[in-house]
Amino acid sequence: MASESGKLWGGRFVGSVDPIMEKFNSSIAYDRNLWAADVQGSKAYSRGLQKAGLLTTAEMDQILHGLDKVAEEWAQGTFKVHPNDEDIHTANERRLKELIGETAGKLHTGRSRNDQVVTDLRLWMRQTCSSLSALLRELIRSMVDRAEVERDVLFPGYTHLQRAQPIRWSHWILSHAVALTRDSERLLEVQKRINVLPLGSGAIAGNPLGVDRELLRAELNFAAITVNSMDATSERDFVAEFLFWASLCMTHLSRMAEDLILYGTKEFSFVQLSDAYRPSWGQVSSFSPSICVPSTGSSLMPQKKNPDSLELIRSKCAGLLMTLKGLPSTYNKDLQIHRENMARALSPDMLATDLAYYLVRKGMPFRQAHEASGKAVFAAETKGVALNQLSLQELQTISPLFSADVSHVWDYGHSVEQYGALGGTARSSVDWQISQVRALLRAQEA
Repeated sequence: MASESGKLWGGRFVGSVDPIMEKFNSSIAYDRNLWAADVQGSKAYSRGLQKAGLLTTAEMDQILHGLDKVAEEWAQGTFKVHPNDEDIHTANERRLKELIGETAGKLHTGRSRNDQVVTDLRLWMRQTCSSLSALLRELIRSMVDRAEVERDVLFPGYTHLQRAQPIRWSHWILSHAVALTRDSERLLEVQKRINVLPLGSGAIAGNPLGVDRELLRAELNFAAITVNSMDATSERDFVAEFLFWASLCMTHLSRMAEDLILYGTKEFSFVQLSDAYRPSWGQVSSFSPSICVPSTGSSLMPQKKNPDSLELIRSKCAGLLMTLKGLPSTYNKDLQIHRENMARALSPDMLATDLAYYLVRKGMPFRQAHEASGKAVFAAETKGVALNQLSLQELQTISPLFSADVSHVWDYGHSVEQYGALGGTARSSVDWQISQVRALLRAQEA
């Protein structure tokens, strides 16, 4: 139990702690978020102490009732943190003693903050992973639903930020949805390694008082118990794994956000952010020199509509310097697609590869077909016309294999439909991708 100084470790020390060190050492501002996990772990440990004969049933009930009161205060926002509450464990135990008296001092029997803090962290992260997993699946499901509805929308696919080939809008959506399914799978794997109980490991050597760790495991619904007490209290691999997962997931979200930011510019005009997705302070009626906040509209330029939500997603995947490096010039921060703008952005030069495939289907080796298509592109540029405006005679000067059926090449719908192999942008393949992602979601929810 806490000493007169209010510290769990205070008996060994003489005199007060320097205020600067007190503030530097305190973690309550951060780990107060673990209050529910700390109460949950303490309740389970009290049951373990009772089974081991270290608490009477009456004492256990007294502790459990007191911990319920502590949890109620946290939940209602009435819990008062004291200056000596250096962490969540000290705060909860101090308040428990105020509520039930000296019996509270028995709760820490055989338990160290070493195994207590890592148990709290695992409990909190397990719950957080469950919440994130559910939200991620909801996002993926929404993306797949959107892909299914908008399968027939065609638009330009880009490489090197240059128009490349016509693809389905759904194909673009699913490219990001598939990446997120991998994140969803990885999160489940991380959660498995989080779901291991360290409680009962003490400081480093274990528990000498006969506390049943299997009982603790069952009480807290962990899948397994840690194998080695020293490793149990020192290991934070699961934290590093989660941070890697979070970084990778945010990178995928950032890539999608970056695409949407570009597609929402006037130059593209493919998509438009709904007005519903603006900060509550987005309507600025007057300028206040005392505050400076980002806005969905510009404080200077009335015509602006800035994609703040997407820019914030993009910014959260990297540190400040990485963010600054990736930004274009000047200040940056329910999605509607504009099918007409997407259709207008399709241009015949994007079918140059299709022109090469046309010759391949006529028996020409691809390298020669690629060169012939390039000559056609050059001829069109030289004449100042679109690629599909070259006459059949002009094309036949490049290769005699061109014939009247070359006109089929200039059909964007025909272009995307030729990519029928699984994973391609043909409608049948997009349907298959939708079914695959839905199946992955069902498997993860089983």
